[in-house]
Order: sequence, then C-alpha cells, then structure tokens
Amino acid sequence: MIRVLFICLGNICRSPMAEAVFREEVRKRGLAKKIDVDSAGTASYHVGEPPHKGTQAKLREYGITTDGMTARQLWASDFDNFDYLVAMDASNVTNIEQALRKTDAKIFRFLDLTVHQKDVPDPYYTGDFQETYDLVVDGCEALLAKIMHDHPHLLA
Repeated sequence: MIRVLFICLGNICRSPMAEAVFREEVRKRGLAKKIDVDSAGTASYHVGEPPHKGTQAKLREYGITTDGMTARQLWASDFDNFDYLVAMDASNVTNIEQALRKTDAKIFRFLDLTVHQKDVPDPYYTGDFQETYDLVVDGCEALLAKIMHDHPHLLA
C-alpha cells in the first residue's frame, strides 16, 4: 500500500481539501485498496475540528465529501508511516523538516509537481477557495501521475 499525507498549517483548509480530492480520484480509478490518503497540520490550532466550512462548501460543489475528517497534528511517526509527505507551501516544508528532524525526498511542496511551481494559497486568509481547489486538482493529477510512475505495479 502506498501512503500519502497532505500537510498544511492547521489542517482545516488546504490539506483536507487535497486529501478529499485525492481520495476521490483514487476511488474513481479503482486504487482505493492500493493508495491510502490522510492529512495533517504542522500546528495544533484546530486538532479535532472538521474541515473549514469554506472547504466543505467548495468540495460539496464538486460532489466530494469530507465526512469523518477531523484535523490532526503531524506526528513523528508519520515520516515512517507515509511514502509521500506533501506540503502545501514552502513554509510547511520547513516546518515538517524541523518537526521531524529529517530532510528527505519524500517531503516536498505539492505544486512543485505542476507547471505552477508555487505555494497553494491558504484560503483561510485569502477567502478564495476556488483558486485553492483548482490548484489542488492540478496537484492531485500530477501527484497521481508521479505515484503511478514511481510504483508501476499499481497498474497491475
């Protein structure tokens, strides 16, 4: 099983949006038993809370659910338990590396896989959940392509 962890600051906007979008894409492709998806935050501000109402509303527009999702903080064990630690912005990459005391290729900025090559803006501050959603969709497509390239046995 390939395990993917999306990470942002508080785990209520960007990373749960990416988790939900990626989980739906994995499900549609029949890979739910081969790819596990989760999300976390580098800070503990919102532990136990559901995704932000703006994230929930945007995902509902596209028929994607956040049922059962609650914010959690990044754990030291996540480094060993996940194959991909996908940060929503450069600051998150730094926070992850400091928290886990590790620098590794499995920790990377989400949009570095795309033509955008920038940070996913935080709609908690910008209020623009559509922009975040559009970037997350592009990132999820690129990440799934990377996983399929890295693990061709998933196609079998």
